[in-house]
Amino acid sequence: MFNSINPATEAQLGQFSPDEPAHIDQALDLANKAQREWRRLDVNQRTPLLRQLALTLRKHKGEWARLITLEMGKPLSEALAEVEKCAVTCDFYAEHATRMLSDTSIESNASDSRIVHDPLGIVLAVMPWNYPFWQAMRAAVPAIVAGNGLFLKHAANVPQCARALEALFVEAGAPPGLFTAPLLPSSAVEGLINDERIAAVTFTGSTPVGRTIASQAGNALKKQVLELGGSDPFVVLADADVEAAAAAAVKARFSNTGQSCISSKRFIVEETIADRFVEAFCNGASKLVQGDPLNEGVGLGPMARGSLRDELHAQIAATVAEGAQLKLGGELPSGPGYFYPATVLDHVTPNMTAAKQETFGPAAAILRVRDTEEAIALANATEFGLGATLWTKDASHGRALARHIDAGAVFINGLVASDPRLPFGGVKQSGYGRELGAHGLHEFTNVKTLWSGPAR
Repeated sequence: MFNSINPATEAQLGQFSPDEPAHIDQALDLANKAQREWRRLDVNQRTPLLRQLALTLRKHKGEWARLITLEMGKPLSEALAEVEKCAVTCDFYAEHATRMLSDTSIESNASDSRIVHDPLGIVLAVMPWNYPFWQAMRAAVPAIVAGNGLFLKHAANVPQCARALEALFVEAGAPPGLFTAPLLPSSAVEGLINDERIAAVTFTGSTPVGRTIASQAGNALKKQVLELGGSDPFVVLADADVEAAAAAAVKARFSNTGQSCISSKRFIVEETIADRFVEAFCNGASKLVQGDPLNEGVGLGPMARGSLRDELHAQIAATVAEGAQLKLGGELPSGPGYFYPATVLDHVTPNMTAAKQETFGPAAAILRVRDTEEAIALANATEFGLGATLWTKDASHGRALARHIDAGAVFINGLVASDPRLPFGGVKQSGYGRELGAHGLHEFTNVKTLWSGPAR
């Protein structure tokens, strides 16, 4: 059974049975039929669906934001922003997909040679709970406008969000089966990957599960995009605007209650300004209001599951035992809900738990360094490489340093965030492939060469 639990109260919101294998088989047949017809349309015949999706998202924004908050616990203001971001992404690809997918002429010995982008087929999307609308839509929108279909296996703790996403596509007028979100156990994923009706796989989630899916998809010789874990560095150089950096750091760490792959997790600060930064950071974090995420003004909701909270608390306890200083938080609260306070650990060293492991929750690790060279080396001293943040008043110097940071994105004097206009993804154990932007649009296409003779 799929249980929908309110993490703020631990009350059960609903219980749902997984779809039967026969239903899944029928759904795949329908998806296959829908995609074969959909791919025949020109791109400019597909983009009206995206405009209708944007209109439908905005029409139901309040309703669906409330559902996101109830089912996974993020503050309502953040849930509203999540639904709007989905709509903005639909708008972006509706405007630019035709240009991005247009033929590219190439000079060769042919009378005419060009590159075209054909769809692959049905894309299996295995998506997490932390951004239950956004993660699914940032995979679906470019895949579908490129001529593919999308078969969503959503996280087990957000079944109502999965149902709402399917309803979104129905109301927007998508061909039946083009977007499907059945309720599936994780054990069904390997069978889907091996199914001949599935052409490619996209996955967002933990690195261990990503390795499994990569192995399965690789064995089936199917294209895959993996967006995995992160231990993103937030580097503050001595010449940075400390107060601005600290204010941004609070948002970078504690948005979505810290439950994001691209949340900054390791705050690497030059020693000469470290005390000022820590004071300002703790001051900002201490002002976050924690409580019912449906209430106005709440900036820190509960964690999504009790097991996640327990894991985070164990990481913090281990790091303190290893010699870190607990500056804020770090205590399990009493009462219902999976709440955990904003927590700051100072004087963390690279060999401590909070520096070596991904901390998926509202806990920040501050590492002090002597100089810029040590800061960059420490930023790269992780198995992950998703995002990174660099703060300095010298933007030119910052851009030069950014090229030496191992990450899929480096944001200078700003917060790491996904943007439909820019490619998003990681390196090392944070995965491979790209979502969003033109690069993400092209991931699930056959980049085909067309050569027309006679030769010249």
